[in-house]
Amino acid sequence: MILVDSNVILDIWDCDPVWSIWSSQQLRKFSALQELAINPVIYAEVSARFSTQARLDAAVEELGFVLLSIPREASFLAGKAFAQYRKQGGGKGSVLPDFFIGAHALALGFELLTRDTRRYGAYFPSVRLISP
Repeated sequence: MILVDSNVILDIWDCDPVWSIWSSQQLRKFSALQELAINPVIYAEVSARFSTQARLDAAVEELGFVLLSIPREASFLAGKAFAQYRKQGGGKGSVLPDFFIGAHALALGFELLTRDTRRYGAYFPSVRLISP
């Protein structure tokens, strides 16, 4: 299974002039090989583009995503990665969404389709990133 980061989804929905083609191609390619998934954090991040939950749910279904819960193990790993981030000078006061997403991929052994490799690569180096 592949976890799909919100930036890839938003590229498509926002018709991003730089990234929409790449993101569309990746979704098409990988959906033919395995299931694509999102989690509640990704769902929340992309929800800003929709006026109703029903519209968002229809768009998520149209892309064929499975919506998965975040397991406790992933939440624990997200907290540990965030603690490391803070020790290295990170300034946010609460756990960042990317830590939940990266930890989810790590805990379940998923690949992660994303364009944001910097934080995932630094804090979840064993997660296989599918990126440009």
